[in-house]
Amino acid sequence: MVKVRQSRVPIVLGLAVLLISGCAAGLFKEETVAERFDTAMKKLAERCAKNPPKPGNTDCDPLKLKPVDTLATEEGRFAHSIKIPNSVPEDSGYKPGMTTKEYFEHLCKNEAGEFIFKPVEDVEGIYQMRPRVMATDYEMMHLYALEDPYNAYEVLPESGYVNPSYSQAVKTKDVKKIAYKLYKPDQNYKFLEKPIPAPLQNPSNDAKYLRYTKPNTDKLVFENGQYMYPRDQQPRMIEEQVKELKSPYGFTWRGITRPHDRELGIVGGEVIVLDLQTNEVLAVRRGYAASGGKTLQTVAGIWWLGAAKCPATMPGIEPSFIHKVLKPSKVVN
Repeated sequence: MVKVRQSRVPIVLGLAVLLISGCAAGLFKEETVAERFDTAMKKLAERCAKNPPKPGNTDCDPLKLKPVDTLATEEGRFAHSIKIPNSVPEDSGYKPGMTTKEYFEHLCKNEAGEFIFKPVEDVEGIYQMRPRVMATDYEMMHLYALEDPYNAYEVLPESGYVNPSYSQAVKTKDVKKIAYKLYKPDQNYKFLEKPIPAPLQNPSNDAKYLRYTKPNTDKLVFENGQYMYPRDQQPRMIEEQVKELKSPYGFTWRGITRPHDRELGIVGGEVIVLDLQTNEVLAVRRGYAASGGKTLQTVAGIWWLGAAKCPATMPGIEPSFIHKVLKPSKVVN
């Protein structure tokens, strides 16, 4: 019986084609935002090592920034422990080879939006559970330094916020860490409460919270679509250090962290509204931002303030979202 020897030429040719195509794919693969950022930071480190900055020069300061630790504070750990009714899946739907644009559009279509599960009427005051901190320009250019760049500009100085005088009175501490922005009670709630940072708590009075109260609500007038004080009767907020919260409802925030988001220059963030007595989630606002354009003259093209965002109309209106869920009392306004 004669055995027929099969030729291996087609198999070898097939393997050769696969190897060549694989190499070509590797050669022409587009650099990710993370790869471009890492390369830029490496070059900056080499340049700063060769030419150390002179006193007052901040060009090398981005090298001091580290990836944010989302669980570094008690408020952060609590925010990330919350289970919400429509939580994002661990499998975000990412597929190998997706571009930033493709992945961003997928997240926007399937996950972003406002989700109100249980609105509440006649709310007089709320608890700002996790006050934000003012982001620096260098943090706005960093791929990993901010937990929630989507909402980062919520803390920029605006008429709807006020710097607590308490933080200004503390001269020996890092003002950046305590100069929280706070909703201005004279246009929505009777009062707002927030935690006193642990390093600033006074053991002599056991106070853990600051409460800002809107005085003389009977003087409010309806003007330009909102309630406000007459121009010549703008009162100062009443600021108190208190041991117990009076707010039955609160809100917090957290960033969304999954394997391929930052790799492609994409970040997500959530604002969560809670019933403080039961920890029931009343509403969630979720959005995404994409940055890392090659033309921007920043570190690897990262600039979160100018990022593409979805839904585009949501950023900057955190107070109005909370008002939809925790509707301010008509007695107050």
